[in-house]
Amino acid sequence: MVATIKFIVVLFSFFGMFGAERLWPADAWRGGMSRIARNLSLAFVNFLLGPILVVPISVFAAAHGLGFRPDWWNIGLDLLLLDLWIYSWHRLNHVLPFLWRFHEVHHRDEMLDVTSALRFHFGEVTLSALVRGILIWVFSIPLGSVLAFETLVVLAAIFQHSNLLLPSFLEDWLSKIIITPGLHWIHHHALREDTDSNYATVLSVWDLIFKSRSPNQRVIGMKIGVEDESDLPLLDLLSKPFSPRRS
Repeated sequence: MVATIKFIVVLFSFFGMFGAERLWPADAWRGGMSRIARNLSLAFVNFLLGPILVVPISVFAAAHGLGFRPDWWNIGLDLLLLDLWIYSWHRLNHVLPFLWRFHEVHHRDEMLDVTSALRFHFGEVTLSALVRGILIWVFSIPLGSVLAFETLVVLAAIFQHSNLLLPSFLEDWLSKIIITPGLHWIHHHALREDTDSNYATVLSVWDLIFKSRSPNQRVIGMKIGVEDESDLPLLDLLSKPFSPRRS
């Protein structure tokens, strides 16, 4: 039942933001329908992967937790811990070359909209599920907290990747609490210095605490993607992490 509610909430949020960002775009559209089809194809692969890998890992880990969970711990602290974890994991994806091979697929998108929020290589999704499963297992995080966090993360990703034009005062105010499109578009700037910053997913405070907030501001028309690289066709994106690297 909870999973069904999560699916409905995410679905309505996705299509609602998809329409809103086309009515009030912040930046010029680039890439056309071929780009959207590529992103949704990557998302579909992960959609198929969920029930056979991602969900079983979380269910097993939550059911066999080690019990390192005080009686006073609650769902709010679960969400805070998971948000800190996803910040740390995201940062590792930029630091470790092996993980970057997979995460780079997400960053090769040369335009951002809600479809970018679903564009991940299945290898990254698998590795993320395995590492998160360890966290769930060690801290005995209940499955309800995991599902709540997953919903929160997808909603946050849809919002922060969107091309929705926000009033500057609203962007400034929200950015003090959560990651906004303005902050996250900097993370997708095709300049490695900016790409390696603004790692937070939900709460923006982590980048301030760990000194990874970029001092730069989003500029309309800024180049999105990977520095000195371009986007690739779908099959090349799927195979690229497994291809030998040129020295």
